Amino acid sequence: MKIINYSVYALLILCAAFTSKAQTKHSKNTLYPTYKGLIMAGYQGWFSAAGDGSNSSHYAYGNEERSGIDLWPDVSEYEKTYPTPFKLASGQTARFFSSADKSTIDLHFKWMQQYGVDGVFMQRFFGVAKSKDKKNSKSSLILKNALEAASKYKRAIAVMYDLSGLAGSDEDCSAIIDDWKYLVDQLKVTNQEGTQTYLHFNGKPVVAIWGAGFPDRPYNIRNIGLERLIDFLKNDPVYGGCAVMIGVPNSWRTLSADCNPDPYLHELIKQCDIVLPWSVQRYSPLLHNDMNRYRDDLIADMKWCRDNNLSYVPCVYPGFSWHNLSRHEFPDDIKPVASIPRMGGRFYWQMLSTAMSTGASMLYVAMFDEVNEGTAIFKVTDHPPVSANPNTAFADLEGKPSDYYLWLTGEAGKILKHEEPLNFKLPVRNPEK
Repeated sequence: MKIINYSVYALLILCAAFTSKAQTKHSKNTLYPTYKGLIMAGYQGWFSAAGDGSNSSHYAYGNEERSGIDLWPDVSEYEKTYPTPFKLASGQTARFFSSADKSTIDLHFKWMQQYGVDGVFMQRFFGVAKSKDKKNSKSSLILKNALEAASKYKRAIAVMYDLSGLAGSDEDCSAIIDDWKYLVDQLKVTNQEGTQTYLHFNGKPVVAIWGAGFPDRPYNIRNIGLERLIDFLKNDPVYGGCAVMIGVPNSWRTLSADCNPDPYLHELIKQCDIVLPWSVQRYSPLLHNDMNRYRDDLIADMKWCRDNNLSYVPCVYPGFSWHNLSRHEFPDDIKPVASIPRMGGRFYWQMLSTAMSTGASMLYVAMFDEVNEGTAIFKVTDHPPVSANPNTAFADLEGKPSDYYLWLTGEAGKILKHEEPLNFKLPVRNPEK
């Protein structure tokens, strides 16, 4: 009997030693050991142009007949820009940046540091994750440059897998498992060179999975391997030990409205660590007392999460515009320009202050660079191109300076860190800032 006990004991010691050694793939050191107290944004990083070396082009640029963006970036500080088919009011050719340029990523992370945006979740789409040529993909290049810039400017960074592109029952999430191994082994995402800034939560690197429970997706969450993926990220002895954040519809708790009614979603959520609802387009300054509805939803969501030992991060956004893209994607439901108006920053501040008033300890901003849907907080111009095509129109910034939403984000970050008191009134910017 003693021999059996000693054998089992020895085996446990060996397993523990192996697990400890295997998990050294993730650095235990980081400037960001917790999400709490941070204001993070989503980062698309998908813009490209002819001549940038990426051998791809994003539909953002389009032509006079078709454009995929509603906000135009302020490109005055970029090292490299590229001509587009559009003209400014002055007659000059409107130019755009490319995410494939290292200097672009560097500038964006420099802005994050300058204005107090704590960091970003780098979007990695399923189509990229299942690619056989990961090394030469534009997404991997951008992520590599982002890791370097995050270290340089001491900004938090994390990977967010977006299930967009997953076809249906003939595909599952296995490709993400292999892709995460690639990111850990080859790009060293959780053990970057220089200053370690990969985002952790409860001592574990954060990995986000976005896209569970949305009714407009072709896949059924019951048969695409999500449980296996979550288990791998949390428990694999070599690549696991992660905290999983799951991106779900805004009405995930009630399984209504924008959410599939399948209660299996709750089973998946309970296997994760952080819940992120997608609130874009779900609240508007044009609806009376909509911030009260937002507040009540957050309070109820947070209680559900507390009852189930989960953490919760509210989603906030500055406004929404989807006119140009909707003309081609949804011709029977064309959206007006700035359909959810920014109201000079008042709507964004209402969302920020309301979320923080409910006791939220961390925030997710949609998005840093999303000019396609008009949610970007990075520098965009108040003087976009003037299109010769009457069906193509761009939103302006309502007279605000191009960096206004970066500044507002930083002001909210001060409140989140308890450096400033909560104030529901829109902050007034000093003239010199």
